[in-house]
Amino acid sequence: MTDISEYVKVQACKVSERLNVLLNTDAASVVSDAMRYSAEGGGKRIRPVLTLEFSRVCDGNLSAALDFGCAVEMIHTYSLIHDDLPCMDDDDMRRGKPSCHIAFGEDNALLAGDALLTKAFSVLSGVTGLPAENIVRAVGALSDFAGIDGMVGGQVLDLQFENTSPTAEEILKMYSLKTCALLKVSAVLGCLTAENCSDDAVSAACEYGENIGLAFQIVDDILDIIGDSEKLGKPIGSDTKNDKSTLVSIYGINKAKELADELTEKAISALDRLNGDTHILKEIALMLADRTF
Repeated sequence: MTDISEYVKVQACKVSERLNVLLNTDAASVVSDAMRYSAEGGGKRIRPVLTLEFSRVCDGNLSAALDFGCAVEMIHTYSLIHDDLPCMDDDDMRRGKPSCHIAFGEDNALLAGDALLTKAFSVLSGVTGLPAENIVRAVGALSDFAGIDGMVGGQVLDLQFENTSPTAEEILKMYSLKTCALLKVSAVLGCLTAENCSDDAVSAACEYGENIGLAFQIVDDILDIIGDSEKLGKPIGSDTKNDKSTLVSIYGINKAKELADELTEKAISALDRLNGDTHILKEIALMLADRTF
C-alpha cells in the first residue's frame, strides 16, 4: 500500500505541475486567482492518474495523456467549487482550506468554476501528437460524461433526493452519474491516447471506472460518518446535515463496506480484458477501497 501510495503521489505531482502551466494566464484577475486556488488545492488527483495509467497500459501518448488528465481535473475542480456553494452543499472547507466561495466570494467562485469548465475543452482540443479522430472522440466523451447525461445529471438527482427516501437502486444510479462518470471518462481518455484504440479497451476502461467509482462513493459515505475531518480536509457529517440518504444509511456501515469490496473486485476483473500490465491499476482500486481519507 505504501508503494502504490507513493507512486500515485509522484504521478499527482506531475499533474499539479502541468496544471500550473495550463492555468498560468496573462489575464490577471480575481477569477483566475480563484481558479488556481482551487486547482492547486491538491487532492488525490486520482482521475488524471487513471488517464496516465490507462495510457501506459494501452501504449499511448503519455504527453497527450497528461493534458487529457488535466482537462478532467479541471472539470472535477469546477464541480467541487460549485458543490460547495450555499445553493448546493453549502460547505465552508475543501481540502483543508476555505472553500473557493469563502475565499473569493460566491460570484467569483461561480465564475471560476465556469472558467475551468471552458478551459478544459480548450486544453483537450489543443493536444497534439494524436489523430484528429481521437481528439474529437475525447472531446465528445468528456462532454457526455461531464454533462446532463453524466456528472451534472447525477448532481441533479443528488439535489432531488434531499429530504426524500430514495431506494438503493436510485442511489446507485445517482452515484453512477455523479461520481463514476468522471472516473470512467478519465480511463477512457487514457485509452484514446493510443492511435489504434480498441473498442474492447474502452469498454473495459468504462467497466473499471464504473465499479471503482461506486466503491469510491460508498467509502466516501462511510468516511462522512466515521472519518477524521482533519485528515479528510473537510467537515464530516455533511450528509446528515443535508438530510441525504446514502447506501450507508440504508444498509449500515458493515454491509456497505462489503459491497464496496465486491465492486472493487469487479473493477479488477475488468482489467483482465486489457493486454498491457495492469498491476498498478489493480493496486489503485484496492487503495481507494481501503482509504481512510
